[in-house]
Amino acid sequence: MFKLLKSFRKKEWLITIVSTCLIVMQVWLELKMPDYMSKVTILVQTEGSKMSDILINGGYMLLCAFGSLVGAVIVGYLIAILSAGFSKKLRGKLFRKVEEMSMSDVKDFSTNSLITRTTNDITHVEMFVGFGLQLLIKAPVTAVWAITKILNKSWEWSMVTAVAVVILLVVIGILTIIVLPKFKIVQKLTDKLNEVTRENLTGIRVVRAFNAEDYQEKKFKNVNDDLTNLQLFNQKSMSIMSPVMYLIMYMLTLIIYFIGAYLIKDAMMADKIALFGDMVVFSSYAMQIIMSFLMLAMIFMILPRAEVSASRINEVLDTDISVKDGNVETKKEVGTIEFKNVSFKYPDAEEYVLRNISFKANKGDTVAFIGSTGSGKSTLVNLVVRFYDVTEGEILVDGINIKDYKLEYLYKLIGYVPQKAVMFNGTVNSNIAYGEAKEVITDKAVKEAAKVAQADDFVSKMDDGYASHIAQGGTNVSGGQKQRLAIARAIAKNPEIYIFDDSFSALDYKTDAVLRKELKKYMKDATSLIVAQRIGTIMNADKIIVLDNGTSVGVGTHEELLKSCEVYKEIALSQLSKEELDNAKTK
Repeated sequence: MFKLLKSFRKKEWLITIVSTCLIVMQVWLELKMPDYMSKVTILVQTEGSKMSDILINGGYMLLCAFGSLVGAVIVGYLIAILSAGFSKKLRGKLFRKVEEMSMSDVKDFSTNSLITRTTNDITHVEMFVGFGLQLLIKAPVTAVWAITKILNKSWEWSMVTAVAVVILLVVIGILTIIVLPKFKIVQKLTDKLNEVTRENLTGIRVVRAFNAEDYQEKKFKNVNDDLTNLQLFNQKSMSIMSPVMYLIMYMLTLIIYFIGAYLIKDAMMADKIALFGDMVVFSSYAMQIIMSFLMLAMIFMILPRAEVSASRINEVLDTDISVKDGNVETKKEVGTIEFKNVSFKYPDAEEYVLRNISFKANKGDTVAFIGSTGSGKSTLVNLVVRFYDVTEGEILVDGINIKDYKLEYLYKLIGYVPQKAVMFNGTVNSNIAYGEAKEVITDKAVKEAAKVAQADDFVSKMDDGYASHIAQGGTNVSGGQKQRLAIARAIAKNPEIYIFDDSFSALDYKTDAVLRKELKKYMKDATSLIVAQRIGTIMNADKIIVLDNGTSVGVGTHEELLKSCEVYKEIALSQLSKEELDNAKTK
């Protein structure tokens, strides 16, 4: 927790200092009231006392109460600004950190856990800063100051108060030991609850199609019950603190008056009034001490969970990013990609996904990758955009190792179309013109890109054309439409290098053929890497690389591979007849 608080800026420290001063002023005013109350008590019982003196001391009590109220209002306002601003900054910092993470870094935490840490955990930290911080300042100041006020009053009363404080500390200590470990489990169960909820919402079509609502409900119920039961245990445990506090408080008052009665009975007549005043003051100060420990108890209800949440937030912030940003923003060549003896295995995996891959694509070349499922095609192109870094070897883009590039500069060179088309909440225009490019993407460039990607036909039929709404995830457009919009997004960027990761799979053969024809004309000077399952999509590529279990088993053109690569020939014959292949050769 304190590691997070160290990130306070000057303004936040200033608010904290001012609030601390105001809290100290509050405590001083609150502790002055028993003194005036003692004077009023003595004046009331003393013969010949003037009403004006009683009213003056009563007026001072009211002024102290009013001053404490004003201080509390100002502190509440300042702390609200502090906590809201701090949580806003922390959320932004955490979000930026997550954006910097590679795919393997995200998997280490899981998406659901990162969402929980960015929302639920930060809320607990904000609650501590907004409420617990002022209690953390006020409680010890009140306790220490009140104790110094009663030290010279009576050793009997002091001993009773000390015993009450020790009992309180023991209760707080026991509850903290019991409950603190449970809060860590609560946050993990919250992650799990988010995971089940997110899984159900994401796969709602499959859930309904397979009548799996009951199954999903049971999964949710199990996690929800576990979380509820643990929360109930925590709340029941912590709820013990409040009645114990009040029991000790009232018992202490009763004992102080009981002892006071004996002291007053045995005292000289002249000392009785003074002892009575001291007893009233002492009981007030004792209540202040108990209240300060009651505030500490409230802190111990907030702090353990906030501490767990802060620890989880720090885990993310302290994560060493596996894909480091470079600093190069220049290049030696234009539109070239070269793999030099590249091998790759996923973090913590034993088996290599890719082994000793080498090839070079020059400006304007189209290089295609084909192979059976799990052969490493998508993994290979994902290495170019540094979703992961190579385990062995190196990848050069425009003659520079991609690890040396500033990531922002590298991504401006590349137009990437993922295997699963991703749409963002917004409009058609905002989805195609998404992100940054070497130049500003104009409306004209958006429409031109849509025409090349064969998206203009269906976009123009939408109610608002390019201003039509696209729902999050593209749920209001078909799979083929999403793929065409994703391809248009890459085209609008006008990059040097295009990467198509099985980006034509949702298109019918006719649209696929027309789209590839238009792409070839539009991207004649650009380099393309294409991952595909269909032979028809890649047969006209300048170079086809056949992958089998992560190794390159064939490199060449369509015609060359039909003769020299048995794996490629098997794939081709599984999709096209011998006659269709022969006809393709003659075209």
